[in-house]
Amino acid sequence: MERKSLRHELDEVDRRLIAALVADGRITNAELAARAGIAPSTAHGRVQSLLERGVISGFTATVNQAKLGSGLQALVGVTLGSGARQASITDFADHAREFPEVVQVFFLGGVDDFMVHVAVADSSALRRFVVENISGHPRVASTRTNIIFDYHRSAVVDSFS
Repeated sequence: MERKSLRHELDEVDRRLIAALVADGRITNAELAARAGIAPSTAHGRVQSLLERGVISGFTATVNQAKLGSGLQALVGVTLGSGARQASITDFADHAREFPEVVQVFFLGGVDDFMVHVAVADSSALRRFVVENISGHPRVASTRTNIIFDYHRSAVVDSFS
């Protein structure tokens, strides 16, 4: 018997719950239930099920980096040197995650091996961070730094429709 994909296991109520939580992760259960058109006890049970099945993997806060003094954000493309690729990949990924300036680390297929999203105070801090902590890593062959002027975070929930 072939297992249905998760996409088909989610019904319209699940999709409404997910959409409401993506829009506001701090929504009360009562408001969540009202938006989904179900009883609060049902909303609670449904959210627990979505968590247990891994559909919802957690809740996070979106932070305004500028308010923390890190208003300059950049994406740093990283290409690793040839050699023991798996060891290089693991070593660099672990290294990049150590720094508070690193917002996200993406392991890629393509020209770059990694894309590292950083938030720093200014261009001098960005240069220093890239030179000392990324380019200075022994497994890094090259980097390309792109400053982020603005960005929009889209809700992934649309892929469930």
